[in-house]
Amino acid sequence: MKDIDTEDKNFTDFDEINVNEEYPTLMQVARFAELVQRTPWFLHLGKPLTARTLKISRDYLEALGFPESFPAEVPDWQDAISCLETNDWNSPAWEAEEQLAASLISDTLEFIEEDVLEVALTNVTVKAAEFINNAVETASILWGVDDEEQIAAAVGQAVQCCYHAALVIAAGEEETHPFALKFRLYESGHWPLGIAGNTLNIF
Repeated sequence: MKDIDTEDKNFTDFDEINVNEEYPTLMQVARFAELVQRTPWFLHLGKPLTARTLKISRDYLEALGFPESFPAEVPDWQDAISCLETNDWNSPAWEAEEQLAASLISDTLEFIEEDVLEVALTNVTVKAAEFINNAVETASILWGVDDEEQIAAAVGQAVQCCYHAALVIAAGEEETHPFALKFRLYESGHWPLGIAGNTLNIF
């Protein structure tokens, strides 16, 4: 693979990077950035989890290292916020995801320059944030929610999931990676709220 001297180039636009020739995994990241715009964000909140979504949930839990945990339906927005408020952000599940993210970044930086990776990931999160914001606003109207902090929490978690999923792609990891599976939960139109105890709460 031909090297690019990023010290002599200030990459501020993803389109400036020849991802096809220089960084093949980033070509997939660029495609993913388009996929997030077609994702049915928060479309099925409060609806029963399908058999497919339940399977993805269990696969995610097993891949993350919590095979004894199980998915649980959250019926309404207020219950969802209660789940978020009781989440332990220093829980084993949270720490497992933090370690996975750090590992992905470390692995990816072995063959992609940091500046280039940052631009590619920013391209994903910026595009995702626009569509996710619109989707959350629509959902909040349907649920009669006007709390800006709650809306921001929903947007923030979804955008972070896109960031993590893009890292998986950039690193050349498999679709069975926990972050890839978590993104598929969002693709189902639901909101994975996090793991509390032995329960993965899904709105």
